[in-house]
Amino acid sequence: MTTATVLQAPDQELARLARGEHHDPHAILGVHPAVGGSVVRAFHPDASAAELVASNGDTAPMEAIGHGVWAALVDELAPGQFTYRVRFTFADGNTWEREDPYRFGPTVGEVDLHLIGEGTHERLYDILGAHPRTHEGAPGVSFAVWAPNARSVRIVGDFDRWDGRLLPMRSMGSSGVWELFVPGIGVGELYKFEILGADGKLRLKADPFAFAMQVRPETASRVWDASVFPWTDADWMERRASHDPYRSPMATYEIHLGSWIRNDDGSWLGYRQAAEKLVTHCRRFGFTHVELLPVAEHPFDGSWGYQVTGYYAPTSRFGNPDDFAAMVDTLHGAGIGVIVDWVPAHFPTDDFALRMFDGTPLYEHADPQRGKHPDWGTLIFDFGRAEVRNFLVANALFWFDRYHIDGLRVDAVASMLYLDYSRKKGQWTPNIHGGRENLEAMAFLRETNERVYGLFPGAMTIAEESTAFPGITRPTYLGGIGFGFKWDLGWMHDTLEYFSEDPVHRRFHHDKLTFRGLYAGTEHFVLPLSHDEVVHGKASLLRKMPGDDWQRFANLRALLVNMWGQPGKKLLFMGAELAMWEEWSHDRALPWELLDAPMHGGVARFLTDLGQVYGSTPALWAGDHEADGFAWIDAADVEASVYSWIRRGAGEVAVVVLNVTPVPRTDYRLGLPVAGRWAEAINSDSEHYGGSNMGNLGGVVATDADWHGQPASAVLTLPPLSGLILRPTGE
Repeated sequence: MTTATVLQAPDQELARLARGEHHDPHAILGVHPAVGGSVVRAFHPDASAAELVASNGDTAPMEAIGHGVWAALVDELAPGQFTYRVRFTFADGNTWEREDPYRFGPTVGEVDLHLIGEGTHERLYDILGAHPRTHEGAPGVSFAVWAPNARSVRIVGDFDRWDGRLLPMRSMGSSGVWELFVPGIGVGELYKFEILGADGKLRLKADPFAFAMQVRPETASRVWDASVFPWTDADWMERRASHDPYRSPMATYEIHLGSWIRNDDGSWLGYRQAAEKLVTHCRRFGFTHVELLPVAEHPFDGSWGYQVTGYYAPTSRFGNPDDFAAMVDTLHGAGIGVIVDWVPAHFPTDDFALRMFDGTPLYEHADPQRGKHPDWGTLIFDFGRAEVRNFLVANALFWFDRYHIDGLRVDAVASMLYLDYSRKKGQWTPNIHGGRENLEAMAFLRETNERVYGLFPGAMTIAEESTAFPGITRPTYLGGIGFGFKWDLGWMHDTLEYFSEDPVHRRFHHDKLTFRGLYAGTEHFVLPLSHDEVVHGKASLLRKMPGDDWQRFANLRALLVNMWGQPGKKLLFMGAELAMWEEWSHDRALPWELLDAPMHGGVARFLTDLGQVYGSTPALWAGDHEADGFAWIDAADVEASVYSWIRRGAGEVAVVVLNVTPVPRTDYRLGLPVAGRWAEAINSDSEHYGGSNMGNLGGVVATDADWHGQPASAVLTLPPLSGLILRPTGE
């Protein structure tokens, strides 16, 4: 047998490799047993010569065997025992030398492949994607991607000059996973997957599991190690594990990082810069948590992050993944929790991302009635496909695991729960039982919640769900969906509609503020005044309020007393503390100069004091989800538009009173749960906040004269367009 014969491989296999269609390039390239030793093959179709470079510097020429493949016979060396490099020479005299990726065994094990096929891999992000590691003694990066219908997959990046011919990956069989270890590269490298799809088209795709990406409008993935950040929040994590969010204060500050505060030149703050400012801000206003509009990578600023193209990558707009981790770490060090807005309901149609990933509808549902969103022009995940469900469940776990976040606010849950969401008759197909519920999406949400609560003590999930779907926050073992909390969007809409009414008409809409009492105990609610209500022509909170300027500010302060006094956790979108006139815009920073204007600064001072009162008054939060945590004193004073109620919790009691007309109510007798002196913990009409300074300075004394069904009562002055919070002094 001649040396040439030993070096050779089947011509049709070499041709497939050269065409970029080979599913197993390792079967040809790398080190293989041969008569007389081992044959080493390498591939570069543009090379004019090639040679092996041994670890001691010795070289051996390689022969061209066709289709750009070069080969050499090495004596008495078994595969896996030969450390070498390949040096290619080109017609212009330039050379390129690299360690051969095809001499390495796979980095994905059989157990991992089995779990991937089942859709049950809780740490899928440790396997798929790009991972810096030392493999078989060599430092480099292992790449793995799920593309079951692809004809071939290649890695391209700066390290191979973005030439898709040079680094084809191997198929790991029926799992649909493709794998390759590339030695000699590391953190920071840019890369994509070049995928020859089932439809014969070549696509350049970002890595679905990339931990970092380029700053838009560039779209390449970046190699990163998301597991090595030096966390200092062990005390926080330990306390969180035993924390009861249902019996604790929770006031959340919702922010869009790109437009909260900017540098003087208009550029974005970085994650680390924002963290320090957020600590100061949240401490001032008594916010216990920060909720970030989606920070996963997204190409279009105007989507606010709700059209995600990098589910595992904190957006590079504000820094690298370590910078994001540092922000969370800083907030935890200050005792502030971090909630991230998460978007598993849909994804955009950008060609570089998930759409038609391997030439087929892979991540999206193949049926347009289930795979395309009619409102948003986006694609809907195939929640019934095990690997897609695993991609999303593992993504939820990833943010808790790698970035220590404390909660996920899950966007657009209603659009997942209903097959007919935003669809007319004939545009949707019933489930197997003939109903309109999306059974696969329900199973996905239940699994996500079970995994989060089972693996991360003290973590929470929050549903943005706009319908009366039952059991959103009921445990899954009781038939519920398993979320920890649900946004009370009904309260938000009713309350804003009510406060938008001219006070003279409010008596005709009295039930908008009382209706919530009929359902408040059916779920664990968060009361949101969110970003969605101050954009797209809906007007800022201040602009929604009726009357002259003084009345607008007074109405806004009364609205906030109503919110903080109701049972349920709180969420306030940034800018409310400034009482902004204009709607929020993602293109500019908030108008912080308003703090110097008397009435706007008054709202900020009011929210500062309201936050302090809330945090120090267990009656306002410890019984949020208890049957006796809320009781009306008088829900029926329609003509005066006065509302009054009791809050109880942790053995304490407080009373909230609203007068939502411009008419002061003097000598107003109010029933109270206990006799004795009651003091104003907050009075939104204080001149300190820009009010008329009416009220009950020094407090009131309740006598044993029953009123409103209460055992005691006192005579109060109710200021115009105001909210009061009263607490007993014990005297």
